[in-house]
Amino acid sequence: MGESREKPVRLTGAEAEYVKRETLGIAGRRKHHDRPATPLKQRVTERGTQSRVYRFRFYPTAEQAGQLQQTFGACRWVYNEGLALRSKAWEKHRVSVGFAETCRALTGWRRAAETSWLREVSSAVLQQALRNLEGAFSRFFKKTAKHPKRKTKHRSRDSATYVRTGFRWVEDPEHPGIGMITLAKQTSPLNVRWSRPLPSGQVPLKLTVTRDRAGRWYLAVLVEERIEPLPPVFLPGSGQPKAVGLDLGLKALVTLDDGTEVAHPRLLAKHAAELARLQRQLHRKKKGSRNREKARKRIARLYALISDVRRDMLDQLTTRLVRENQVLVVEDLPITNLLRPAVGTGRKRKAKLNQAITDAAWGELLRQLRYKCAWYGRTLVIVDRFFPSTRRCSSCHTKGPRLDVSVREWTCAHCGAVHGRDKNAAVNLRDEGMRLYWLVAAALPPGRVTPPVIKASELPEILVTS
Repeated sequence: MGESREKPVRLTGAEAEYVKRETLGIAGRRKHHDRPATPLKQRVTERGTQSRVYRFRFYPTAEQAGQLQQTFGACRWVYNEGLALRSKAWEKHRVSVGFAETCRALTGWRRAAETSWLREVSSAVLQQALRNLEGAFSRFFKKTAKHPKRKTKHRSRDSATYVRTGFRWVEDPEHPGIGMITLAKQTSPLNVRWSRPLPSGQVPLKLTVTRDRAGRWYLAVLVEERIEPLPPVFLPGSGQPKAVGLDLGLKALVTLDDGTEVAHPRLLAKHAAELARLQRQLHRKKKGSRNREKARKRIARLYALISDVRRDMLDQLTTRLVRENQVLVVEDLPITNLLRPAVGTGRKRKAKLNQAITDAAWGELLRQLRYKCAWYGRTLVIVDRFFPSTRRCSSCHTKGPRLDVSVREWTCAHCGAVHGRDKNAAVNLRDEGMRLYWLVAAALPPGRVTPPVIKASELPEILVTS
């Protein structure tokens, strides 16, 4: 028999504090030793309010752009140093380092002569970068994400988050919801294009400044807003909620249970020739030259156009579906599994299928349906992924044989009904979704409203909670 491997022992207590202080260079908590401990006060969210993000474009001056670029680089450096510190502490010394220890290490980095340039950036922004690292590790420990990776200048997103102490907001009394925003370490307010006002009288909770690959600057403003639910929608002449089944596909982006089809935009295919031409131009340019940077920006602007058109189309589609229906039923699609790498025989066909699924943006469509149903008092029912919506006859509920993707119509061997593949799936999804909806509604106590999301795989937990 082989020797059993013992799990490495994690250091705790005084021994761990000694390693952190003497080996890793993390200062102790001497600042607060003489101060009585007081519990942290969490921000209380007002009942009935929702967190909402407003996104605006802004145009910084040359001085502001330079300072923000320095901020992006400092956030990226602090994130990488925090990741290296936590990895080194565990791999070499079996010591667990958390957010508090990395914040104390940040203080030492800012005081060191070789990294004194960190003092030119707001400490609140750098602490937020470490908080993002803590969130990445939390998702890793929950096994919902991979181990955090280092950020790079050319691959990572240029982003910096300012909490409430990192910016100044002055609302214009003559134009409620519009004002001036001045970031920390800057003297003049940002030139923001206010495409729509913020909720009047509300102070933003958090700001996120980003710059995309096309060189456009955006400001995401997080506020708490009271969103009024839409009036309920019932079937004509009855008190039954109006429901719709949505079958997501590639021939048509969405097929409704009444046969209505929403066309797949196929934006990548539409611009494929232009993208190929620009990519050829890019590869002809010398690396590091200004002409190569110009060619890269032309490609980035085209991809930005594709993303903007796709996002706007999905936003209009999901808003219309939520306004017109009370219950929306979709299938629990394993998008990650569907996008498995294209290898082996048929890899070219699989690669084109992956591109079509990515171009359809099913994940973004489902994400928008989730939060809009929660905002406007609707219910999204997610049917189990193993439910045979395509193979089951919507007339007699007989389960037929497996169907190839190329089969668009089929005839039920039991009742003889002829079905369109996508419409039949949408009808079956609607019927199964309403069965789950009434199952949950019947289990709710009097006065409780139906939850905004009902997922078949989580149905036992929902019934127990109810």
